Order: sequence, then structure tokens, then C-alpha cells
Amino acid sequence: MTETTPGWLSTDELEMARAHMPILYVEAVPVRVDDSGEVTSIGLLLRIGPDGTVSRALVSGRVLHHERVRDALLRHLEKDLGPVALPRIPASLQPFTVAEYFPTAGITPYHDPRQHAVSLAYVVPVSGDCRPRQDALDLVWFSPQEAASPAVQSEMPGGHGVLLRQALAHVGLTY
Repeated sequence: MTETTPGWLSTDELEMARAHMPILYVEAVPVRVDDSGEVTSIGLLLRIGPDGTVSRALVSGRVLHHERVRDALLRHLEKDLGPVALPRIPASLQPFTVAEYFPTAGITPYHDPRQHAVSLAYVVPVSGDCRPRQDALDLVWFSPQEAASPAVQSEMPGGHGVLLRQALAHVGLTY
């Protein structure tokens, strides 16, 4: 793994960069698949936001300076799902979509009040033991139908529900 820590920004520098340019992110929709490769369940993180609200989220995080996209995906999957999640990063790093988050709501379905961000989104099968780490309270596995339900979608702020529905459509599941 490439050491990326020295190439990143301090908190103040990150805020300055966020105010002036888009920041690159990766997002992963962790899935379980059966022997034929069909998606059987989708893992969603349960998080508490800075304002105390509880929400569902996908694995997400910044790509660091001088870090490959593949390495960023692995780092964030390990950070959020634990070291033995055993993710299978796709052989092709072509994302299923590119999500553009704007600080102004309504420009796209994606909104992040902190910044303009561009996110490469991937569906990533995981086969190991997933235990949430860092700021996630829990990881809950939903069937594809449950994940697409209005109840679960309403718990996903900032456009993550839209992104999840796009991921489901990408793997051939529409509800």
C-alpha cells in the first residue's frame, strides 16, 4: 500500500480546497452475491451525523493525493467494514456512475453542503466478516427489495438513496 498520509491536507487546508475546487471521492455499495453472481443483499452503514441525526450511508471517502482509486476503495472499505470484509474490487475500475455533489441543493440529486465533490461509485462484493469501524454504529444487510423501499431510501440523505437505486439497476435489479 502506498503511504499517502504525508500528501494530504490539514483541516484548514482541506476547508480552503473545498471552497475552491471539486474534491474526488469513491463510494462503494457493499453487496453479498450468491454462487451465480446474483446480488442477494446490500450492506448499509448506520451513522450519526454531526447534528445528531441517524441515517443510512454507503461506504464513502476521499481519494488522497498520490493514491490510486483502487487503493482508496480498499482503504475506505477496510475503514468502514473492517479488515476481514474481503472485498472483491472490480477488475475494471470503470464506475457504474459518477455522482456530482454540489453545496447548492437541486442542481443534481446529490447534495453535500460542505463542498463540490465528484464521486466515482462502485458495486463491490464482499465475502468476509463485516464489522463497522470508525464512525459507523452498525452495518445492516438488506435484501435488494428492502434497500429499494421508500422507508430505507428516506433514511439516506444527500442523494445516497438515488445512488443506491442506480447501483441496483446497474446489477439488473429494478424495483
